[in-house]
Amino acid sequence: MSAPALTPDPAAGWWTKPALLMALILLSGAPLWWPGIPPLTDLLGHMGRYAVQLDAGHSPHLARWYNFEWHWIGNLGVDLLVQVFGPFFGVEVATKLVAILIPMLTVAGFLAVAREVHGQVPPTAFFALALAYSYPFLWGFVNFTLSMALAFLAFAFWLRLGRLGRLRLRFALFLPLSLLLWTAHMYGWATLAVLAASAELTQNNIFSRQWARALWSTARRCACLLPPLVPMALQFSAGGAGGQPWGRVWFNVDLKSRWVLSIFRDRWEWFDTASLGLLAAVLAVALVRKAALARPLVLAASLLLGLYLLIPHSLLGSAYADMRLAPYGLAVALLAIGQPRGRAGLWAGAALAFFGLRLMGTALSAYDYDQSYRQELAALDHLPMGARLLSLVGRPCHEDWSVHRLDHLPSVALVRRHAFANDQWDAQGAQLISVRYGAAGLFQSDPSQFVVQPRCARRERRAFPDAIAQFPRDAFDYVWIIQQPDTPVEMEGLQRIWQNGRSALYRVVRTK
Repeated sequence: MSAPALTPDPAAGWWTKPALLMALILLSGAPLWWPGIPPLTDLLGHMGRYAVQLDAGHSPHLARWYNFEWHWIGNLGVDLLVQVFGPFFGVEVATKLVAILIPMLTVAGFLAVAREVHGQVPPTAFFALALAYSYPFLWGFVNFTLSMALAFLAFAFWLRLGRLGRLRLRFALFLPLSLLLWTAHMYGWATLAVLAASAELTQNNIFSRQWARALWSTARRCACLLPPLVPMALQFSAGGAGGQPWGRVWFNVDLKSRWVLSIFRDRWEWFDTASLGLLAAVLAVALVRKAALARPLVLAASLLLGLYLLIPHSLLGSAYADMRLAPYGLAVALLAIGQPRGRAGLWAGAALAFFGLRLMGTALSAYDYDQSYRQELAALDHLPMGARLLSLVGRPCHEDWSVHRLDHLPSVALVRRHAFANDQWDAQGAQLISVRYGAAGLFQSDPSQFVVQPRCARRERRAFPDAIAQFPRDAFDYVWIIQQPDTPVEMEGLQRIWQNGRSALYRVVRTK
């Protein structure tokens, strides 16, 4: 099926106007305008890596504890952008600008794909825009979400060149573009491959008797997306990507169902689950009313759903591999819905209202998280430069829907005070940073910062009393406790110098 020609339609609805579409793209970044640090859980840990990256060994403090070495891996999207913007704006501002850019690019990609597939943006496409703030983004998987945004933009470009009959030009351009997308994050490249293959398979009528010819034609046209297989093979043959390419947790139905229900997981469970229910209802209505569906996106959504069910929890060095795909499979399914039969303006208004409501909810939630960050980070005013800091972040035994997103707040001490932060990831091949502070022992890297009540301690989360008793006193000068678990502990040898509720900063007192 060839893409329809994009010619101006005098009867096109108000929702197709370029000014409106541009406004939606710009406003999609609004929830992150106010917070000083975008409250995306893992992003704070990445900021610590960016600080070491930009410092380039000049700080004697950071050079003692961390080593940073550039090499080519499929997980560098935001790292490279911060390398460009960081020298001009600093780590925090550069990171914030890129974080705001990601949902804007995601919305732009969704709209571009909808326009290419349907000839103009159908009103139902606006329902998909709220997925720019899905759980993977709020968790802080910024390289992944950046690459997915770029994958949708690249797919729209793929469709456009195919519609114009510029197949040779497309082949030549996507040879380097596939490598660039893989460099941002390998999942973005893999998703583009699924989207492009789906478009070519439907165009070649894969469901006809000529399926073998359709497969061969699709393989030839999509061969330009294969170059990333070379660096992937080199990386895994060298033992990179943080370990084995295949995970151990397969076909966990309970876990996969929870990830689906958590697509919008942010702060208010009723609001987030109701939002997901509304999108499910939109899909159901489209099927019941036999709405026009774009076959390339229907096939792509089906393939993404199949991959979501098949792939394990960890894949190619990345944890939560299956969880990350769920929002984008849903987005593709929504984008597949064409112009509704009648009352299109009403559909557009409802979809835009939903998008606006989700943006306002996300903005309010981000504001509250920002306030909690500011309260906790007041401790850094009492911390000297280059401090040997042990950070302990309290975690509940049973998580509620809303989590505090303080897991990697210790890395802000690395950014602002060049302090040692024991929350950095130290996964060979999957990260460009390595931790080399051997004196810290078991408190050297993530997840050593997590502490819990004794009744729910496990391998990756120590009991808080054990952490206080076992950390090497000679290796640290300060202990920063963030949201201390509700457990009585004797803080012998620690002098409190700052406190705010359940959080406190202590100086290690040494006896001569």
